[in-house]
Amino acid sequence: MEQRGTALVTGGSRRIGAAIARDLAAHGFAVAVHYNSSPGDAEALAEAIRSQGGQAAAIGADLEDAGAAAGLVAKAEAALGPVTLAVNNASVFQDDCVTDFDLDQFERHFAVHLKAPSLIARAMGERLPDGAEGLIVNMIDQRVLSLTPRFYSYTLSKSALWTATRTMAQALAPRIRVNAIGPGPTLPNERQSQADFDRQVDGLILKRGPALEEFGATIRWMWETPSVTGQIVALDGGQHLAWETPDVAGIAE
Repeated sequence: MEQRGTALVTGGSRRIGAAIARDLAAHGFAVAVHYNSSPGDAEALAEAIRSQGGQAAAIGADLEDAGAAAGLVAKAEAALGPVTLAVNNASVFQDDCVTDFDLDQFERHFAVHLKAPSLIARAMGERLPDGAEGLIVNMIDQRVLSLTPRFYSYTLSKSALWTATRTMAQALAPRIRVNAIGPGPTLPNERQSQADFDRQVDGLILKRGPALEEFGATIRWMWETPSVTGQIVALDGGQHLAWETPDVAGIAE
């Protein structure tokens, strides 16, 4: 199998992040599985990848800490070699509104969704070996394409990351390309029952959300398509096109 360098996946120990890590490991990347508060999950995933013949390491860092975020690429490089692919997947998802947002929560969203990816991009630009090319994929959200008044801090910070994706793509070209994925309903979240999630998916124009394996496949397509930069792919079952959004339909999300 062709070795493609090291992929750093933030928030890589669970849910979508874990699916991405498994997929990239199965397709030739050494994978740095970043975690904040779940070292056991990250270590178990890294061990599972190694047991199947892949290369992986669990890398801890609090992305709200600017110093820790700035040093994450170097930690991944020390464990597995130069980072050629960074997936900024770590996320905070709290419901609020402009009328009631909490300042600490607001700042946490921006630290994880904007400051940390910016520091990771800067470090990758500084450390990418001569002659190598790289890719950054920012996991955003389809809601930046279809705004609602809910999840105010989350939406603003993810919208800022979408802007950063395009400006990073300009600044880091031609050696590093930068793209984004906008997920729609993929797995139930902590506020949803299974029935809530099923109603949300049924409200999509395609009547289905993305399968977990679609995320790794899309990242690999971005890796293998060197003319693509500054783009977002909405893996959302058409949610960003929908007119009956969850807030209007009264569906928990």
